[in-house]
Amino acid sequence: MGFGSVAEIEEKAQKEQCKLWEAILHDDMRERQVDRLEAIGKMSNMYIAMKEANESYDKDLRSRSGLSGGDGEKMIEEVQKMQNLTGEFVGTVMANALKMGESNACMKRIVAAPTAGACGVLPAVLITYEQFYHIPEEKMLEGMYLAAGVGQVIAQRASIAGAQGGCQAEIGSASCMAAAAITYIRGGSAKQVFDAGAFALKALLGLVCDPIGGLVEVPCIKRNVIGSVNAITSSDMAMAGIESKVPLDEVIDAMAEVGDLLPCSLKETSQAGLAQTETGKKYLVVQN
Repeated sequence: MGFGSVAEIEEKAQKEQCKLWEAILHDDMRERQVDRLEAIGKMSNMYIAMKEANESYDKDLRSRSGLSGGDGEKMIEEVQKMQNLTGEFVGTVMANALKMGESNACMKRIVAAPTAGACGVLPAVLITYEQFYHIPEEKMLEGMYLAAGVGQVIAQRASIAGAQGGCQAEIGSASCMAAAAITYIRGGSAKQVFDAGAFALKALLGLVCDPIGGLVEVPCIKRNVIGSVNAITSSDMAMAGIESKVPLDEVIDAMAEVGDLLPCSLKETSQAGLAQTETGKKYLVVQN
């Protein structure tokens, strides 16, 4: 994809008199030299893979390190007991985010969205919304295109790698993508779609990457939960007519600047933060 800003996506949609997601689709078709059917088919395969990963979650599976596994099932049980404060929908989103992150840690098949470490955010929001609100899959794929377009802009203007920009570049980017996608699916305007993305990314600016033992498990998996719920609250604010004072493109630029200012010790090197707590250092020794 060749968009240098989300403003370009909106401008292209207006010029071609098409929807936002179609502007992104057309760019994908041009770049990969494929027809509409093939392009949408690939996106469909990715969405189906997300759903299959969610459905194939194994509550008894544990990661090799022993740091993760089984928490997704615990969250599901809490929701079923109706003991969680967030309600059934958000509780299920949380459970699905945990399930996907744990599946990644246990070496199961997942979809990097935009990265493996942030793989739980987008599917948790989209799959759960589809299930609860019975949205046609075709509409969900349109949302996937919105997420892809926003993710591409972030990758070009800033970064989606924790090693380059900290966890804000991974969970922050995923949350931004999910917020934009779900707002579009809910019928939001172009402004509301990108304001939702701006809210989500602003909320996670400065989030550091400090994995215990150098593994994509703690705190990464639980941060997928935060990113998912953050996307939902960001969408709700945008749909309520609350506006972001800073446009999404400028928020992305700010994220790039913050990432550059973060010390190397807080960018996936496990040299600071949670990785250097007394507990964290025990896992570093084990891994070494």
